[in-house]
Amino acid sequence: MRRFFSYLMLFYFLVFFLQESQAQQISSTYSDSTITKRSFIERIPYKELIVPVGLMSYGLIALESHFLIGQNKDLRDELRENIDRKFSVDDFSQYAGTASIFALDAFGIRAKHNLKQRLFAAAVSNAIMTATVMSIKNTGNVWRPDSSANNSFPSGHTATAFVGAELLWQEYKDRSIWYGVAGYAVAAGTGFFRMYNNKHWLSDVAMGAGIGILSTKIAYWMLPLIDQNKQSQSVTYMFIPGYNGKQLTIAGNIRF
Repeated sequence: MRRFFSYLMLFYFLVFFLQESQAQQISSTYSDSTITKRSFIERIPYKELIVPVGLMSYGLIALESHFLIGQNKDLRDELRENIDRKFSVDDFSQYAGTASIFALDAFGIRAKHNLKQRLFAAAVSNAIMTATVMSIKNTGNVWRPDSSANNSFPSGHTATAFVGAELLWQEYKDRSIWYGVAGYAVAAGTGFFRMYNNKHWLSDVAMGAGIGILSTKIAYWMLPLIDQNKQSQSVTYMFIPGYNGKQLTIAGNIRF
């Protein structure tokens, strides 16, 4: 169990602090005067690929590496020895980051981008992530730790959570790094509970995290495709949460 938490803490701090070290470069890359004069490929800050590609590489290598496969099983066994009951918090925490970029702004904590841009980033990042995760799941053959299905790789819950964490980081890192800390802590916790609940291996979680982060970065690289200089003059929106006894739902109405 101690070794597992060491992996978890290393995983979380690697993700967050490498993001922080790149903040200044990212800010300069996205200056308005530069964006309008450079092609999409030229605008990509390739150092941002270090973390997501590293995580995804680990996940892919672990599919064939006997050592990493053994590590997956050792961590699973350590967790099973300490599991008394399952916690389904990961079914809800995966959406926390994405919801926060709208909820915080609604409560007066202003995001970096306007509502239209945030909706674009959230929609595109989740679309890329979902398409990638489902494509890999449908062509893969990795059994879940509990042997319930052979679509374990990668973790969709974790990918969704890290999409939200990166959205939160992009929107609020200039206001305070603690929003990013909170977002990545929740995302790392989601990955932990996927393993704790015996639904995923560590390699599934790493791959999902990498996909989630990279999908969101791509979405923000695409933001210039919508008019960044055009501010939404008249935008109203309303979100109404609900619960039907089994599922948490949210209904919304947005008018530009």
